Amino acid sequence: MRIAFLCKRRYMDKDVILDRYARLYEMPFQLAARGHHVLGLCLSYHGDAEGAWSHETPAGSLRWMSRSLGRAVLPRLLGHPAWLMRQLRAFDAQYLIGASDIAHVALGAHCAWRLGLPFAADLYDNFESFGMARIPGARFALRRAVRAADLVSCTSQALEDHVRESYRPRGRVMTLPSTVDLQRFRPGDRAAAREALGLPRDALLVGTAGGLYADKGITTLYRGFEALAARDPRVHLVLAGPADAQAPPPSGPRVHYLGRLEHGRVAQLFAALDLGVIYLRDTPFGRYCFPQKAYEMAACGLPFVAAEVGAMRGLLADSPRHLYAPDDAASLAGTLAAALREPGAPPVVPRDWQALIADFDAELLASARRAA
Repeated sequence: MRIAFLCKRRYMDKDVILDRYARLYEMPFQLAARGHHVLGLCLSYHGDAEGAWSHETPAGSLRWMSRSLGRAVLPRLLGHPAWLMRQLRAFDAQYLIGASDIAHVALGAHCAWRLGLPFAADLYDNFESFGMARIPGARFALRRAVRAADLVSCTSQALEDHVRESYRPRGRVMTLPSTVDLQRFRPGDRAAAREALGLPRDALLVGTAGGLYADKGITTLYRGFEALAARDPRVHLVLAGPADAQAPPPSGPRVHYLGRLEHGRVAQLFAALDLGVIYLRDTPFGRYCFPQKAYEMAACGLPFVAAEVGAMRGLLADSPRHLYAPDDAASLAGTLAAALREPGAPPVVPRDWQALIADFDAELLASARRAA
């Protein structure tokens, strides 16, 4: 099948095409590897270089085309639907997938309707919690696109339940979690990882990697660590990722801020830790997301604690002592202390992208047959 995949160029601060990063790359790549011919059509909001790329695949084919808004934002934005239609007609697309944000889901649905093609909406998050949702008409466009989709894939069961109840889509809805590269994220040598990162060899290291932002719940981790550190001198905090200027990491000899790590070194960080932390708040974002770092930690064999919100509540259902009350630093400090005494094993062994996209491909083909 000839599948067009519409998405933004940058995802979680990575270039989807050049970094070949995570969900927005793995979905089209794995579909191509299963024999489909896939065209990725990207729009850059950040001025990335325009062009076309071909990526080698075991079967099928994967090509990318990208354009950028640049400085002429409004003319480029207004002309983007026509550009998409030209590429889709030239490609002779048979199926459209809209992913990454409200704009690309809505545009995908619009182009599919004009071309009379089946359409899938991929929701890797609750897009109504994104800033784009504040644009007048954006939420309506998203809901209309999802309702019209032949297939809707959601990153968590909580998001699937929300979509079924609030959007009432006419097509099939499935949970398609984001997973990780199991060749990169796997157990490693703790002592070697600590030495490579300049971390203390004999301390108890708790930590995390990702966007260290107040609206995601990082300040609860900072306060929880400070409470725990006052009781246990062995505990150190290790952090990596972009920091919130309004809520910077705490300072002191037992806090180790590594800055932004390359994606490949995040696995090294998780190998170095004794315990990971998944921080979330009880917000529309927190309730429906599935933090990818939970699977990254699990794949590295790292036990972790998490806020009792959304998908984490289900993931740690058999380890409730590893859950803390969101926005409650005392609860987190107590949960960390208990988990350091009895860390146990990670709650899940993630499936790889190949297996997940095999399930998605089966649903895609079934929806194409129903739409025929």
